[in-house]
Amino acid sequence: MSCSASSLAPVRDLTKIFVLLSRFPYPLEKGDKLRVFNQIRELSKKHEVILCALSAEKVEQSSIDVLSEYCSKIEVIKLSKIKIYWNLIKCLLFTDQSLQVAYFYNSSAQKKIDGFLTKYKPDHIYCQLIRVTEYVRHSKIPKTLDYMDALARGMERRIEDAPFYLKWSLKTETTRLKRYEHFIFDDFDHHTIISEQDRELIVHIKNEDIKIVKNGVDYDTFKYGELPKEYDLIFTGNMGYPPNVDSVVYLVYNVMPLVWKEKPEVKLIIVGAQPSAKVLKLKSEKVIVTGWVEEISSYYQKSKVFIAPMQIGTGLQNKLLEAMAMKLPCITSQLANNALGAIHKENILIGNTDEDYKKHILMLIDDANYQKELAEKGYHFVKENYTWEGSTAILDKLITTSH
Repeated sequence: MSCSASSLAPVRDLTKIFVLLSRFPYPLEKGDKLRVFNQIRELSKKHEVILCALSAEKVEQSSIDVLSEYCSKIEVIKLSKIKIYWNLIKCLLFTDQSLQVAYFYNSSAQKKIDGFLTKYKPDHIYCQLIRVTEYVRHSKIPKTLDYMDALARGMERRIEDAPFYLKWSLKTETTRLKRYEHFIFDDFDHHTIISEQDRELIVHIKNEDIKIVKNGVDYDTFKYGELPKEYDLIFTGNMGYPPNVDSVVYLVYNVMPLVWKEKPEVKLIIVGAQPSAKVLKLKSEKVIVTGWVEEISSYYQKSKVFIAPMQIGTGLQNKLLEAMAMKLPCITSQLANNALGAIHKENILIGNTDEDYKKHILMLIDDANYQKELAEKGYHFVKENYTWEGSTAILDKLITTSH
């Protein structure tokens, strides 16, 4: 599938950037899509962007139309699910390759990508995630890899709570991912990642060379507004993603019973696409599960307190940035805040135990003035530290100084 963006005529003196992704970056229901969509939008202001995205699902024309505003060319490579499953079986039984890489790699896609590089002659290749690096690792074109987060460590953190029948495969994949994260490093000119915490988890002697490129917030979309409050607590995110599933299961089963013992009327809303069976099971009169919503910002506006007690996972939580941008007081875990860098009791509240979370929730619900004060300070914190313009400028500099 190919698309030309007529509104963006290639300009000779622009850097021509070939962006290679493991999935189409729209709609924005996943963190990797949100990150690269905004990066593409910012890069397109100064450069010509050619987008090449793999996809195991049909990409809607409406999604392509959105990206056409920012990309001079769009190529979508459809991955055959039969080939995907065969690759995974072959990889697991007969090789030591990462399943994450095997899932997205096949020889027919390789030929297409080689053809696109010959056809478009980009000045720079930008890969998001190690899932797609195999396609271009031997290319002589200058290239940047966005690890985004420490994928191997995120996998490792899932092992302990995984069902027994998944533990072996998770352990195996963790080992393979760590090896591949290290192995692929020297094939790229530049490397980026979302936080210092994640950079330290990439096992390589030169990991200090990885540049921190934070996420930002779309302040036009996530803008403070007054709506009548319908929910006391809100959690948002892709609800099929294991760290999010783990977080809300922990919240509902461990923390909320302590809260309800003192305030039985407190309501929690869980907002996000693809809720898993575990998440759907949490539904009750006091726990609302929405699934996909078009305007997530209105749910922030209808809620009093944002809570994300993340227990596993890596990377920076976009949900926290969005909530703080909308002037919601936020409660999270130390794990999530390590990447965020907010200050406990100044612009965020951090919980370490069930009792901590209960106290934070009740304190904010009971004290409207403290709610407002924490929310205001949180808002100023993200405005000062997290913008797409500022973060993408770091990426822009890497790309434009390498050719």
